[in-house]
Amino acid sequence: MAAKDYARHYRDTDFRAHPERYRVGKGEQGVLLAEPYKSELLPHWRFRTPEVAQESAEKLYACYLEYKRQGDFVGMDMARKFLQMGYTRALRYARHRSGRKYAKAASGEANPKGPELPLEPDPVKAQSAAIFQSYYLKVVEDPDYLRLKHQHVTQHERTV
Repeated sequence: MAAKDYARHYRDTDFRAHPERYRVGKGEQGVLLAEPYKSELLPHWRFRTPEVAQESAEKLYACYLEYKRQGDFVGMDMARKFLQMGYTRALRYARHRSGRKYAKAASGEANPKGPELPLEPDPVKAQSAAIFQSYYLKVVEDPDYLRLKHQHVTQHERTV
C-alpha cells in the first residue's frame, strides 16, 4: 500500500470497530494515525526526564495490560508502539541534544538528509530511553502478545 493510501486508510478507520483492517506494520508505523488508540495513548506519552518517562511508561504499560484483559490486540500493539516510540525518541535526544540526527542538506549533496551530526550525548535522555525500553521489552516478550500478534497477522494480513 502506498504511503498516501496508508495514511488515508488509517485516518478514515475506527480500529476498535474494525480490527481486521489494522496492520501491525514495521516498528512504529501508524502510531499517530490509528484511532481511537492514538487519542487514548498519546496524552500519556512523555520522555522529558526520567521521572516523567517512568510515569509515562507505567501508564502506557497499564493501558497495554487493560487492552490485554479486554482481548484487544490492536490496543495492545498500539501501546507497544507508543512504548517503542518513547524509547526511540528519547534515544535520539540522548544521542543528539537537538533531536536532529542530520544537518540540513546542501543543494546537490549525495545524501538528501544531509550529513549526520556529531554525537552530543545527554545522559538524562538516555535514562528515559532505558525506562521505555524495559517496558517495551516486557510487551514484545509477552507470550500472550506474541500469540495474539501471530493470530492477527495470520487471520487479517496474510494474502493467498
